[in-house]
Amino acid sequence: MRLKSTFKSLTIALVMVITANSFAQDSFQGQAIYMSKTTVDMDSFGGRDMSPERKKAITERMKSMLEKTFILDFNKTESTYKEDEALESPGGGRGFRFGGMTSAGTVYKNVKDNQLLQDQEFFGKQFLIKDSLTTFEWKMSGESKQIGQYTCFKATATKKVDAADWTNMRRRGGRDGRQDNDKKDTAEAKQDSTKVKGDKDPFENIEIPEEVEVTAWYTMSIPVNSGPGEYWGLPGLILEVNSERTTILCTKIVLNPADKDEIKKPTKGKEISQEDYQATVKKKMEEMREMFRSRGGRGGRGRN
Repeated sequence: MRLKSTFKSLTIALVMVITANSFAQDSFQGQAIYMSKTTVDMDSFGGRDMSPERKKAITERMKSMLEKTFILDFNKTESTYKEDEALESPGGGRGFRFGGMTSAGTVYKNVKDNQLLQDQEFFGKQFLIKDSLTTFEWKMSGESKQIGQYTCFKATATKKVDAADWTNMRRRGGRDGRQDNDKKDTAEAKQDSTKVKGDKDPFENIEIPEEVEVTAWYTMSIPVNSGPGEYWGLPGLILEVNSERTTILCTKIVLNPADKDEIKKPTKGKEISQEDYQATVKKKMEEMREMFRSRGGRGGRGRN
């Protein structure tokens, strides 16, 4: 029994030594594959009047947009995070386009220089967001769980929401206000049963919260200060992220792969800060809302 226990301890120690040596190499590099899945509240996108069958059909068509595979190439200080283009549908193009609005490219992080670079397309214009890394005030809980062969620890933080992040769109009032909104909608329908749906502002009952809570699970077995997308700042690689309706889960890790992809900074697009990019998005969204309002107004006058 003692011999078995001693052998187990020696095995663990050997694995720790090998892991430490791997990360001590100047040429160390790793690759992690992530699956990202987002659920959509169809009611927030005009689905309240749809049949269950119609909702199911639309959800199935959106599956390729809501479930994506990403690749994180990382070393001790840098990383790039981008969609796995090999798995895209033919003619689908890179990234997800919500109504043709936005297409995300490569997210580059440098934790040593505190630098974030991201190429982003918005309404046909190419931007290169250049800014400092987002600061996350992580709170460690001590809670742990197993993800594959890695023991992971839980951390939570609150983050500000990207104005262009459609995945956080919800019915105005949020989950707590859904019942009140349902009553309000029913009352309005009784008062004006002749109202034409096309006149309704599609943004009227939709909101994007200013901030959301994020839960991350990281492993100290891979002591790099990185993770998927914008996430970083924990004492180990982040293997899982849960944020509102989106879950990002690591499904495969290869350390020091034989064929290493070069970690390159994105360079294409008009340089812009994160704050200025958000202002650009917000302005465009307001313009779209005004456009829908004016169209509805003209339609209403034409029928009177």
